[in-house]
Amino acid sequence: MKRRKFIQKTILGTVGISFFTGVYSWQIEPFWLQFVEKKMPIENLPKHLIGKTIMQISDVHVGNRFNYQYIIDSFKKAQQLKPDIVVYTGDYVSYESKKQFEQLTHVFKHVVTGKIATVGILGNHDYGHNWSEQQVASKITTILENAGLEILSNEQTNVNGLHIIGLDDYWGLNFNPKEIMKKVSNTNANLVLCHNPDVCDLNVWYNYNGWILAGHTHGGQVKPPFLNPPILPVKNKNYTAGEIDLKDGRTLYINRALGHLWQVRCNVRPEITVFKLEEKT
Repeated sequence: MKRRKFIQKTILGTVGISFFTGVYSWQIEPFWLQFVEKKMPIENLPKHLIGKTIMQISDVHVGNRFNYQYIIDSFKKAQQLKPDIVVYTGDYVSYESKKQFEQLTHVFKHVVTGKIATVGILGNHDYGHNWSEQQVASKITTILENAGLEILSNEQTNVNGLHIIGLDDYWGLNFNPKEIMKKVSNTNANLVLCHNPDVCDLNVWYNYNGWILAGHTHGGQVKPPFLNPPILPVKNKNYTAGEIDLKDGRTLYINRALGHLWQVRCNVRPEITVFKLEEKT
């Protein structure tokens, strides 16, 4: 009898834990936003930018796969921090049909903008089905620009002395980083936006020294304790999330994403990152 009761209790406990984990991963963690604060030392940073903040928002994924009111609510929380510069690092939609254009327009009525500038790049999902629909990318770009974003496609913009370089998506139709990266001067204060961190391993950087802000991985969305995420959409499986020293003067930061491809997260909370600028010595 003791053995039978033990087995019954073990089974019930296992079922209970599994049920709680399932509910937590489905209904709680996907909407448990974390604001991550980091320091960002940049060489040649103008004095007037020291102490200013850069907010990174990535992988919003507006669409039908989760209730995007969560994105609006998150934007409202982020606005309260009054960031100086806001950068968006791609994947604004989970594209299925033209309905996502209406949804994105609605959500970005509540867009988080910077006091100084608001800059973005596109991700692979912004290129529609099979990342191959230019008309989808063009429409999304128009919606974002109307909302106040400056969208960069292998381009550079000067934000009060901080040169922000935006690379188009690695899997999209317009990836062409070499020409713009050749023009980057290491005597300037620089920051690169690059959706897919696998680009860091390509021969396109021309001795660039500085920070690279990326997204794309979502941190895997599910991470078993003490193990790597089982699913990562990158070739280099070291590129999961957070700050990574690339050992050559570059520092990569991979944002865990505000939205989700599917409504499930475990040990990988959604993230908005707030960097405080400081001069690198």
